[in-house]
Amino acid sequence: MSDELLYKRILYKVSGEALMGDGDFGIDTATVDRVADEIKQAQQAGAEIGLVIGGGNIFRGVAGAASGMDRGQADYMGMLATVMNAIAMHGALTKAGVESRVMSALTMPQVCEPYSRGRALKHLDKGRVVLFAAGTGSPFFTTDSGAALRACEMNCDAFLKGTSVDGIYSGDPKSDPDAKRYEEISYSQVLADNLKVMDAAAITLARDANIPVIVFSIRTKGALLDVLKGKGRSTKVTA
Repeated sequence: MSDELLYKRILYKVSGEALMGDGDFGIDTATVDRVADEIKQAQQAGAEIGLVIGGGNIFRGVAGAASGMDRGQADYMGMLATVMNAIAMHGALTKAGVESRVMSALTMPQVCEPYSRGRALKHLDKGRVVLFAAGTGSPFFTTDSGAALRACEMNCDAFLKGTSVDGIYSGDPKSDPDAKRYEEISYSQVLADNLKVMDAAAITLARDANIPVIVFSIRTKGALLDVLKGKGRSTKVTA
């Protein structure tokens, strides 16, 4: 297998829960630094990287709505959580010597740039990592949908999703020992079988733009660069 990258420009979606490390909530600095270092390795290998981080380690809008909050307000709180995570990752990337920019779909110029497709494309062209925060800027959309939208807007070659498991399974491998792991699966099957890797809107966006979705474990050391080279353990979603 060649060491050349199969995908040059990527949208990398990191779950907020991944930033907790071994904790129950919040941001684990060592974990953030490790993720930043892996992004640096991928960038040095030639990758152009857009990054979306979920907010589930701080606040999850759907959970807030389930507990009785107004869904719209809960989702806005979740968006703010993603901004906090993006700022934390920006700091870790800066410490690692990686130039990056935080762009938010919610305007807050004191802490980050407002999202603009044109400016984001220029940042990527200049070799900067772009952290897309606050989802789509609208409630009722997940960060997966926001990530898929940015992948389309940035003309990405692939949408990579780093999770706590090493791919897509037919069920929850933590509770179902008979869950089947897929090496490759179609967008249509993900939708038809209602597999919970991400919401239907995100899968549909990726399908319509013909952007492959690759799911892998963020906990595996060196996994990001391995996936970019077509190595390692992952599940690929294509047509």
